Amino acid sequence: MDAEVKKKLQPKLDAGMEHFRKEASGVRTGRASLTFLDGVKVNYYGVITPLKQVGTLTMPDSRTILISPWEATLIPEIEKGILQSDLGITPSNDGKIIRMSFPPLTEERRKELVKLVKKMGEESKIQMRNARRDVIDELKKQQKETKISEDELRKHQDEIQKLVDQTMTKLDELIQKKEKDILEV
Repeated sequence: MDAEVKKKLQPKLDAGMEHFRKEASGVRTGRASLTFLDGVKVNYYGVITPLKQVGTLTMPDSRTILISPWEATLIPEIEKGILQSDLGITPSNDGKIIRMSFPPLTEERRKELVKLVKKMGEESKIQMRNARRDVIDELKKQQKETKISEDELRKHQDEIQKLVDQTMTKLDELIQKKEKDILEV
C-alpha cells in the first residue's frame, strides 16, 4: 500500500479506537475509577478547572473515591461540579474531604451499560468505515486521473480492508473486555 495512503488512514483508525477508549472509560463498572472524574470541572475562583487540579483524588477501596481539596472553601464548588457532570453519584462531605460511594450495579443496569458500550463501539466502527470510504474514494479519483492502474486500485483496496479489519478486531476485543468488566459481580 502507498505509504501516503496508509499515513492518511492509520491516524483516523487510531482516532476511532481512542474515541472508544475515552468514551468507555466513563462507563461505570462495578468498581469505582478515578477516570469517572476526568470530565468534572470546578469553578475555581472564576476559572473552570478540571477536578484533579484542585485537590487530591484517592481510592481507599474499590467502591469509594475520596477528594481532598487543597482549599476547604472549594468543597461546595466541587460538589456542584460533580452533580452537574451527571455521574449519577451524590457526593457527601465532612467539612474536609468529599466522599463518593459507588453502590453495586443492579443486573438491569449492567445490561443497560452493556448496550451503551456496544453502541459506543458501533459509533467508533462507523467512524472507521467512513475513514476507509474516504481513502478508497481518493484512490478511485487517482485511478480516474490515471495516476494508478485498476490493478493497483484493487490491491490498495484489499490492503485498506485488511488494515480496517485488524483495527476493528482490536476494537471488538476492547468491547468484549469492557462488557466482561461491567457484567462482573
